[in-house]
Formats: sequence, C-alpha cells, structure tokens
Amino acid sequence: MLTPSRLVLARTRRGLTAVELARKAGTSPASIGDYEHGRRRPGPATTARLTEALGFPPGFLEADDVPEVEVAFTRQAARRQRDAAVGAARLAIGFDGWLTSAFTFPEPDVPTWEHDDPETAAEVVRARWGIPHRPAPNLVHLLEAHGVRVFSLPPDCAGAGPFSCRHAGTPYVFLDPTASPDQARFDAARELGRLTGVADPHAFATAFLLPRAGLLAGVPRGPLTEHVVAHSATWHVSPARLAHRLRDLGLLSRTQHATVCAQLARRAAGEDGLARRETSQLLTKVFRALRAQGTTPHDIARELLLDVEELNGLVFGLVLTAVPGGEPGPPGGGDPGPPARPNLTLVRR
Repeated sequence: MLTPSRLVLARTRRGLTAVELARKAGTSPASIGDYEHGRRRPGPATTARLTEALGFPPGFLEADDVPEVEVAFTRQAARRQRDAAVGAARLAIGFDGWLTSAFTFPEPDVPTWEHDDPETAAEVVRARWGIPHRPAPNLVHLLEAHGVRVFSLPPDCAGAGPFSCRHAGTPYVFLDPTASPDQARFDAARELGRLTGVADPHAFATAFLLPRAGLLAGVPRGPLTEHVVAHSATWHVSPARLAHRLRDLGLLSRTQHATVCAQLARRAAGEDGLARRETSQLLTKVFRALRAQGTTPHDIARELLLDVEELNGLVFGLVLTAVPGGEPGPPGGGDPGPPARPNLTLVRR
C-alpha cells in the first residue's frame, strides 16, 4: 500500500510538480493530490507506474514514513531545488538510521544556546572541544568526533547550498559538493555555528577557524603577503580569508590589506590554503568495515530501497566509493593537522 509521505518525498526529490508527475505516470494531477494527502490509495499497477516515473526501486513508495526535517536555507535557490535538497537530507537521515543499527557513533556534543557574541561562542566551543587557540584540524573529522553526522548534497541539488538540521537529538550537516576546499571548510564551521544557535553563524565560522587569541599571539602586525600565505597554510584557510580576518583584528591596516589582496590576486590560483577538500573519516571507516563483512554499496542501497547512485550522492566528495561492489577507496583529501578519532564500533545486527 502506498505511503503518502513517501510519494511527496520522491516527487520533490526528483524536482517534479504534481502535473509533471501525473504526465509521466499516465494519471491526473488531481489523483496525485489525492494520493499525497491520503484521500485515495492507488492500485498496484498505478503504484508501479509512479515508482518507475520517479526513478526509485520497487517498494520505495510503500515503505514506512521518512522523518520530516526543518531546514533554514541561506542561499537563494529555486523552490524545486530546495525541496530536492530537503528530500536528499531526509534520505540521508534514513541512511544514518540504518548505520546506527550496525555501528556505535560518538554521542552528540554540540552546545546549543542563544548567544549574541559569535566570538565568545566560538571560544566556548573550541575550549569545550580541546582546541582553544590552535588551528582546528579537518573540520569534517572534528564534527564527526563530536556526534555531528556530515553528508554531501547530491550534485543535482547542490545549488540549494549547505545547511544543517537536527533530528531526534542528532545534528546533521549537509555540504555543497561543488564548493572549493576553503569554502567547504568554512561552510562546515558556519553550519556548526548555526547548530549552536548563534545569531551570526558567518562570524562564528570566522572566529572558530581563526581565533582572535591564536592570531594575535602568532601573527606579527603588518605581515607581508608571503607571510600571510605561510600563516594561511598553518591555519588551513585561504590567504584571502586570513587577510580579511587580520584586517578585522587590526593586524593589517586597510591600505596593507588592499595591497596584500592585490598581490594575492596575481598569484597562481592553486595557492589557496587547502589543496583538496576535507573528507570523512567516519564514513570511510564505515564503508571499509561493511566491505570487510561482504556488504557492498549495492547491498546497502537495496536495503534502503534506493539506487546506488542516490547513495553515492549522499557521500559524494566525502568518501570515495568505487564502482558498485568494489572496495571503497581511501579519503580523497588530505588531513590538515591531527585527525579527531571517532568512536566507531561495529556491533552485531
């Protein structure tokens, strides 16, 4: 029997209107509305046509409800793209529920409070996580070590931009797979700020990645461009991002900042703090452990009633999965600084 919320999820994940789905499935828009609101149930043949039109495996539309989530977007995007991104997030949360039945993950440790000062909020989280003034390690590793589940947005809905949410007490972060390494790291820090409830997540991210005390102690006043580049490598951010922060802290005057930015603009595009995107330690371990048990990406997708392409989209750029049935590869990005080690334990299913 068709589950109404599953039909809504599948339709929005595919970016279709009721009219478009009706045309693809050979039914009427009014019938789609009735099915989605539970006023009528389609017969098996109609359910099969809907499933095929939506591109999901048989049984997807008849499975249990998928959790609803509330998401606050910060990037301007079309409604369809946002709905598709929320649909992907709901599928990822379902995938995470499947994983937690097989693995024990770190407990969430993200404080929540309404704080007017993002600088103080960043300092509090840093102190709580044991990195008061030093450069933060791989942000994806760090979030995972503190109970945040990090997933990728599938490329087809990446334009909605990164976002975060909570479900059943677990915090989730969804990253844009098309972002540059520096931007992806900043996005992760900004979504952490959003999860804590600060009024200005952007300022929180800046303070979290580039803490005032650490910079004041380690960067001399009026650094030359080559010194900014060297320090940006230490703090794992782009030179331009560091230069902006040094200006705001008074370590660069406005004139010096303009000079540094002009010189940075003439440098090679590759000189940008991070060579590759930060990847997931937790998901890499998960796929390796599952593969050791004989469980392939196809097997996981089958249990979740997804196709393997949908599953791969949720980990795109975070962990390299080989062709279906193959051995998951190593992380695709380097780890700037010592990794935070998640408590990942395989348990009997």
